[in-house]
Amino acid sequence: MNHSKRLSLALILLAVIGISFFVGWRSGSVSVPPESLIADVANKDNGKPSSVDFSAFWRAWNVINDKYAGTSTPDQDKVYGAIEGLASSLGDPYTVFFPPAESKIFASEISGKFEGVGMEVGIKDGRLVVVSPIKDSPAEKAGVKTGDYILKIDGTDSISMQTEQAVGLIRGAAGTKVKLTIGREGVKTPIEIVITRAKIDLPTVRTVKKDEVASAGGSDNGGTGLRKDGIFVISLYSFTENSANLFRNALKEFIDSGSHKLIIDLRGNPGGYLDAAVDMASWFLPSGKTVVREEFSKGREETVYRSKGYNIFTDRLRMIILVDAGSASASEILAGALSENGRATLDARRHQNLRQRLCTGARADHGGHVPEGHGREMAHAPRPLDIQAGHHA
Repeated sequence: MNHSKRLSLALILLAVIGISFFVGWRSGSVSVPPESLIADVANKDNGKPSSVDFSAFWRAWNVINDKYAGTSTPDQDKVYGAIEGLASSLGDPYTVFFPPAESKIFASEISGKFEGVGMEVGIKDGRLVVVSPIKDSPAEKAGVKTGDYILKIDGTDSISMQTEQAVGLIRGAAGTKVKLTIGREGVKTPIEIVITRAKIDLPTVRTVKKDEVASAGGSDNGGTGLRKDGIFVISLYSFTENSANLFRNALKEFIDSGSHKLIIDLRGNPGGYLDAAVDMASWFLPSGKTVVREEFSKGREETVYRSKGYNIFTDRLRMIILVDAGSASASEILAGALSENGRATLDARRHQNLRQRLCTGARADHGGHVPEGHGREMAHAPRPLDIQAGHHA
């Protein structure tokens, strides 16, 4: 589209939006409702609120379809773009819309299982970067390192590529291969790494193991996770479907160790299922104690998530929770609930300066997903490497 055509289209769109406020009062000014001209859009009136005039939207839709001379965009993608604009109009960075492809990635992150190379990728300074490879994953074994820039994926340039698009290219059926062209600081020439994809289980819960304690020069105490100093450590990496059960098993190890000193390490844990966080908090809180309040828009009553009252530990328990810049969402819920109820000391020296909200989700048609930003707020620092939109590939 040349400059004059772009200008004309912009003026037409502005005019359409302006005159839409006057549509309807002039008899005979519009004989056919603009939405009736949209023959290819199904279910356009389903759920339509009676108090909102959509004529401006459909007029703009028609003008774009008639006048835009660039590469055609599928109508469904236009609808997704409009929904993304609707979410962004709230001015809340944690209320976003996931189109189907991104929704699928989001669902696999929460489930903790996918097929790929086993690394978290994100965007840093506009470039695709490796946040961290998962321990013992194909990516780690192939030599991928934190901070590596992904320049190409199977020969496709990653410049201007969104994280979700990159993840879609890197993931694939177990046993297949993907070639990554890597840029690494201190290395002048790009590195090509071929990785064989595998089934990946995101790590969830881990206790201090026998060999780790022994390598640190301490006794292993039967390999229960008890350190030489008598402190038991549970590292929690995510809140997935299985996290609550795995956490329960880790607590059993803690009880069997005979220790009354516990560290729950939530550093780098980006969160996940709210229900898992509530269940975990319930092991330490009396029944009915508030874990988190979920707030909605005006007119809707808040939802209060309360402890289930497992509460198996006495006041003899000494507990510290570790959080850092990568701790968010459900991690903050668990840490906040236990610290504010006096059950744990929160070590959050590097957990400040940026607000993060708990995210829950609502389904949208065609497989889209709207994680809604609301609820308890805590403060924390920017993520390591200042990464945006991290996903596992």
